[in-house]
Amino acid sequence: MPAATALVVGNIVGTGIFLLPASLAGIGTISILVFGLVTIGALALAIVFGKLGARIPASGGPYAYARDAFGEFLGFWTAWSFWLTAWIGNAAISFAWVGYVNYFLKWDSTAGKLLIGLVGLWIPALINLSGVKNIGAFQMVTTVLKFVPLIFVGIVGLFFISAGNFPAFNAGGDSFLGALSLAAGLILFAYSGMESVTIVAERVKDPERNIGKASVFGVLACAAMYMLATVAVFGTVPADRLASSTAPFADAINNMFGGSLGGGLMAACAVVSGIGALNGWTMLVAEMPMAAARDGMFPRAFGRLSRRDAPIVGIIVGTILTSLMLAYAYLGSESGFDTILLLASFTTAIPYFFSAGAQLFWLVTGGREVNKARMARDLALATLALLFGAWIVYGSGESAVMLGVLMMLVGVPVYIWTKARRGEYGPMERRAAAARATRSLGGTS
Repeated sequence: MPAATALVVGNIVGTGIFLLPASLAGIGTISILVFGLVTIGALALAIVFGKLGARIPASGGPYAYARDAFGEFLGFWTAWSFWLTAWIGNAAISFAWVGYVNYFLKWDSTAGKLLIGLVGLWIPALINLSGVKNIGAFQMVTTVLKFVPLIFVGIVGLFFISAGNFPAFNAGGDSFLGALSLAAGLILFAYSGMESVTIVAERVKDPERNIGKASVFGVLACAAMYMLATVAVFGTVPADRLASSTAPFADAINNMFGGSLGGGLMAACAVVSGIGALNGWTMLVAEMPMAAARDGMFPRAFGRLSRRDAPIVGIIVGTILTSLMLAYAYLGSESGFDTILLLASFTTAIPYFFSAGAQLFWLVTGGREVNKARMARDLALATLALLFGAWIVYGSGESAVMLGVLMMLVGVPVYIWTKARRGEYGPMERRAAAARATRSLGGTS
């Protein structure tokens, strides 16, 4: 249970939260309201994941749930979307991580930043290749090291708040709904990872009990940290400086106590946090396609394990793709962090939407006796989670949705190729083959 919760917290709390206040400052203090709304949706999803995990305690998480409810193609598409989220999201974590490493190194050239980011991606890849036991121990240590400073800023920072530092309520000048949805699209990524323990269900002891508890406890712990820390950073760093900061938590500590020692300690904690998050997410980059490959939904190579019980192909391929996405963020996009964040939010919302849909499907289609009060509660939670997923798609914005859909469509030829390699064809072909076989038998008789 502690290791499972640490995996959830460790994957939720990456370096994304350490840079997120700078992005939210440009939207305004409406972001604090959105944090509360997104937290409600995240808790509904965590509870849904717990119930789905108890019913289907198999590795793959959202992939397994969508496949069970809607068939193998939507199961594949969910796995594909989550796989996109995992390696795209790692690029966002690495991008934010670079800002805190550069608090010390000052490598401000594009090439220097890209090199730092690539080092941050391949160290966790090597840890994952060394085996699952090393992943768990490393995750426990890094989770503790990043939990403490976030709580420190969130609590102590409240005593240093100045009302004049807060950005305007709607600083971006967008419509209320537009600002609300944009902030939600950015904030969702801060909660991305709540499903982590469902992906590795087969590696969790007593999954029927521990998956739900780890998911809910992890979200609650992160929600408390996020809300307090965001308010504290907003109140201790002037809005104009915060919007352009590459290390907002370090700036907050420096403003609270003066000098740079405190900021250096916070930057060091953010560096550790980022490595821990990249470590956990690199595991998920490989675990989801491994589960799908075992069911014949991904190329077989993704299902192979090394002597150290590591899905070697998934780790290496995922890290290469993340490296390319990071290069795009630095070389091909003006606002790299926000671009990756919104794209990852869209691809995250797809597995969340179909997971909530799977729970709703199971609740309303089963011919069985139920407790009406419990049924009403579960239906309400599943519906809330479903609407939450749809809202995040809307909040991701037109550009992220367009690029995300294109990346989702790339998965269709992969699915076709995988099915063909298995010698399996669609229902029409099977019916035609059966009809030909019947006619052939009729002719010979």
